[in-house]
Amino acid sequence: MKKAFLSLFLALSLTCIPSLSVRAIDDSAVSAPSAVLMEPTTGKILYEKNSREQRPCASITKVMTLLLVFEALDSGKLRLDDVITASAHAASMGGSDIWLEEGESMSADDMIKATVVASANDAAVALAEHLSGSEDAFVEQMNRRAKELGMADTVFKNCNGLDEEGHITSAYDVALMSRELMKYPKIYDYTSIWLDYLRNGKTQIVNTNKLLKTYNGITGLKTGTTDDAGCCMAASACRDGMNMLSVVLGCDNGKQRFADAAALLDYGFANFAIKELKLPEDFPQSVAVNDGMTDSVPISCTVNSSMLTDKSSADEPVCSADLPESVEAPIEEGQVIGSLTYTLGNEQKRFDVTADEAVAKTSFGLIFGRLFHSLIAL
Repeated sequence: MKKAFLSLFLALSLTCIPSLSVRAIDDSAVSAPSAVLMEPTTGKILYEKNSREQRPCASITKVMTLLLVFEALDSGKLRLDDVITASAHAASMGGSDIWLEEGESMSADDMIKATVVASANDAAVALAEHLSGSEDAFVEQMNRRAKELGMADTVFKNCNGLDEEGHITSAYDVALMSRELMKYPKIYDYTSIWLDYLRNGKTQIVNTNKLLKTYNGITGLKTGTTDDAGCCMAASACRDGMNMLSVVLGCDNGKQRFADAAALLDYGFANFAIKELKLPEDFPQSVAVNDGMTDSVPISCTVNSSMLTDKSSADEPVCSADLPESVEAPIEEGQVIGSLTYTLGNEQKRFDVTADEAVAKTSFGLIFGRLFHSLIAL
């Protein structure tokens, strides 16, 4: 059975399946001067309009602030019940805020809630100062993280998105950092809140994302508005297990912003589907070993990915294997001995097949030692 599987897989060709042929969205349907639609699981860009144009993005900046906050939560550097005290600098922020007073304290949980739901500039600065000591130090970290994510169009000057000379990004870069934030499901506990309270019920906050009330499957993510940036949005939604992320920058008003974001999400859900990649059911459990202390070695392959396709297409990912019928000892645990390749259209994804155990090369000393120990056991 194992040899038959290998022969079949080795015989499979990597014939290309026709590429995506979905209906294109008309630029007239998106009034924003700059926009992107991304499928965040694969990172595929499904639509773009002036996506690399550098522009201010207002409070969309807080996506990066929140990404660093959630990375700190994940690493244990920050806890939701940590108490954060507002500095004079944090309390001095204008624009959207929760009117923090110097010396006022709140839990990290409430500061995050205020930053996400109310787009509070003062809460964002308080979080930044708590994590890095100062907003300037935190902004340096924001810019380092942006470079790591490949955000070549971005320069952050502050952590909340208030208009400042040289504080710029692009729709494409916003999609990159939003995709990274979406890897933390806990963010949706905040972005899904429509109305809540702070200060033991004394302060009411209402989400700036009006799509929470109007769009089926909306999960987040962040809005932003300033004089320089116009009305901006990074909108995330999920339907039938598939996520979509739309970014619009520079809209003339909030109504236009929400309409554009929704139109892009609609286009994504109507035209694309996710194909989950799975290990073949008859994947061999082992491969033969030559000149080893055992005659076979168990193998495994971790396939934890997906591929994007035209929703109307019946095509499925084609899997082919590059596996030897036998391997030579010695073999180290974790050693790569082959691969599986999945092909859909003009896209390929490759995964290593590795040895699950070490196998020593046959030697007289090892054989004699095993024989000696077995005799003693008798």
